[in-house]
Amino acid sequence: MKKNIALLAGGYSGEYVISIQTAKTIEKNLDDTLYNVYKIIVTRDEWYYEAGENRYQIDKNDFSLHLPGGKVNFHCVFIAIHGSPGEDGRIQGYLDMIKLPYTTCNSIVSALTFNKSYCNKVVKAFNVVNIANSVHLIKGEPYSMGAILDTLKLPVFVKPNESGSSLGVSKVKQVEELLPAIEKAFAEDNQVLIEEFIEGRELTIGVYKANGRLQALPATEIVSKNEFFDYEAKYTPGVTNEITPAQIPEGLKEQLESKAMYIYRHLNCRGVVRMDFILQKSSGKLFFLEVNTMPGQSENSIVPQQVRESGRTLKDFYGELLEDCLNSYHI
Repeated sequence: MKKNIALLAGGYSGEYVISIQTAKTIEKNLDDTLYNVYKIIVTRDEWYYEAGENRYQIDKNDFSLHLPGGKVNFHCVFIAIHGSPGEDGRIQGYLDMIKLPYTTCNSIVSALTFNKSYCNKVVKAFNVVNIANSVHLIKGEPYSMGAILDTLKLPVFVKPNESGSSLGVSKVKQVEELLPAIEKAFAEDNQVLIEEFIEGRELTIGVYKANGRLQALPATEIVSKNEFFDYEAKYTPGVTNEITPAQIPEGLKEQLESKAMYIYRHLNCRGVVRMDFILQKSSGKLFFLEVNTMPGQSENSIVPQQVRESGRTLKDFYGELLEDCLNSYHI
């Protein structure tokens, strides 16, 4: 019997458009001989399924659909929302409460990894990878420019603490650029992370669990023509060169994979995540940047590139993620 899958897309953040693209790729590559896929659009005002010109609202009491042909209950939810509420633990908490399986990390892990400062502190405690020096600001709490500059060396990155797709991120090289960058980041979020710039090569790697086995995908090196891997660089063709597989020595490849899988296991991740690192130019050490628990998966995004490089099809990959979710889910 075919399983009913709810594919959640949209969300509350500036990443709405990227989420729609991600959902389009996933929908196209889910095996329609095994799954009935219903794309559910989530906005602040409504959660709905569109069929032709008709819009059907999700019944949030049990996350079901009432269609002309009858009631649809779901076997699993494939989350494709970047940012809130699909990547910060909110949807996950709701789905846990109604005991409905879903494909991403649970609510606690999603909330932790969504908060860059808190996640850095936890990963630092694992003692397996380096973390850049940083300062964490909270809106309404006083802060001193002098204290920030005493703690950190320029250049620094100023970023919203809970935001994706590099929205509101600035690279600051001069003292006078710092306050405007902080204000720009606060326009996106109530918390701001200021992080020392680590010069080196940016490497990113997908890690996922399927068939009860943890696996790393081939790593990618990101070479941006912009000052850094910002929103434009991520989503404008030609601005960034993404090299998959990354041209790195075998020893570094093994180190990257083992550290990423260690972090995945010890954060208790689920589904596919993408971890970003910097290989510091001066020391050759790996620095951890962040965990993306709902990495972008539009057709040319990094995770689909890595899946194809591994010799797999996206249909097989997404099928494995769904089956792992259905077979191993428990609260």
